[in-house]
Amino acid sequence: MRTVDLIIKKRNGYSLTKEEINYLINGIVNKEIPDYQTSAFLMAVVFNGMKPLELLDFTNAMLHSGEVVDLSAIIGVKCDKHSTGGVGDKTSLVVAPLAAACGVKMAKMSGRGLGHTGGTLDKIESIPGVTINISKDDFFKQVNDIGLAIIGQTKDITPADKILYSLRDVTGTIESIPLIASSIMSKKLASGADNIVLDVKVGSGAFMKDVETATSLAETMVKIGSLAGKKTVATLTDMEEPLGCAIGNSLEVIEAIETLKGNGPKDFTDLCISLTEEILLVTEICNTIEDAHNKTLEVLNNLQGLEKLRQMIKYQKGNDKVIDDYNLFVKCNEIIDVKYSGDTSYVKHIDALKIGESAMLLGAGRAKKEDNVDPSVGIVLCKKVGDKISNNDVIAKVYTNGLNTYESINLINEAYSYSKEFVNPIKKIIKVVR
Repeated sequence: MRTVDLIIKKRNGYSLTKEEINYLINGIVNKEIPDYQTSAFLMAVVFNGMKPLELLDFTNAMLHSGEVVDLSAIIGVKCDKHSTGGVGDKTSLVVAPLAAACGVKMAKMSGRGLGHTGGTLDKIESIPGVTINISKDDFFKQVNDIGLAIIGQTKDITPADKILYSLRDVTGTIESIPLIASSIMSKKLASGADNIVLDVKVGSGAFMKDVETATSLAETMVKIGSLAGKKTVATLTDMEEPLGCAIGNSLEVIEAIETLKGNGPKDFTDLCISLTEEILLVTEICNTIEDAHNKTLEVLNNLQGLEKLRQMIKYQKGNDKVIDDYNLFVKCNEIIDVKYSGDTSYVKHIDALKIGESAMLLGAGRAKKEDNVDPSVGIVLCKKVGDKISNNDVIAKVYTNGLNTYESINLINEAYSYSKEFVNPIKKIIKVVR
């Protein structure tokens, strides 16, 4: 078998066999296939795509290129939740505790962020003392005890994906539904959960910019999960404006805690409730959307979800007193009000990408994987789409340590647009793909 023959076969639009795919992935991981041939193969996939069974074989080859986590030591029904990422997306910090409080075992392995703000791990690590590096035995014990753990992915999971992703990033082959879907699903399947709920973000602040492309990605990932024997559902959610009000690591954790206390922004709270409902349905904890909704509201209102987050922080060696005292978080040096200047209007649009870039300028995100994030900086939006606004009203607060402060403020002002006419708030749930 020769690599060049497989590249030509894919270039000509034919499907590769399971054996041919395994040959390619093994050669890539073992460095027997040079980067230039791997890049040529990736470009052939961009142009010609993959058939469903071919894509499943490709995803399976990637997930079996490294460690596959066995969660059989965890008793009960297990679910994983994944978001494709967006500005202000801290849903895992609310959804996972709510689902755990409803009886689902949430054994979650997360990654770090690259871009606008930190990832889930960066947010969790802004909690004083918390560790995301715990042993496998401690991970299993924690999930068995309290139903919830969010830790870092082992370096041994899907090494093929790490190699392919680094090449896709520099060869113009990022934007391919089969390559995106196999990258996400290989990691999710390798993480060992029986059920998977996907949150696919759509809009200016997300990787997927339009509903049609996002739907295609969602349908592809659900198909992969189903063919792999995992119950999978995908929710398409709007990312035209930032999610919630807080953007930045410790600020987002505080907003997540407030949401679990029942005080969160409406758009963020509603989305977290909807995602928790999908988890309860896919795991068959509940049989109807009404039952799932009522159960989710119950654990939100009686603060059982908040208690699960407190338990997780304590188990992972963090200071759980942050739940009640936000002064325990690292503080920034200065908070600056960004004010509106103009006639009474309504907020028409908030460009999520510009708000994300603004937070990144402050140090809340990373341009390169080796960059550090500043947990104390970020932005809190005081006005969202549909809100009425008058001259001198504060539209946002900038939490800064002096890095690129005024460039950040300028971007925030550019991100907001206004209308004299009333504007309806944005509906977060676009559709659900099952």
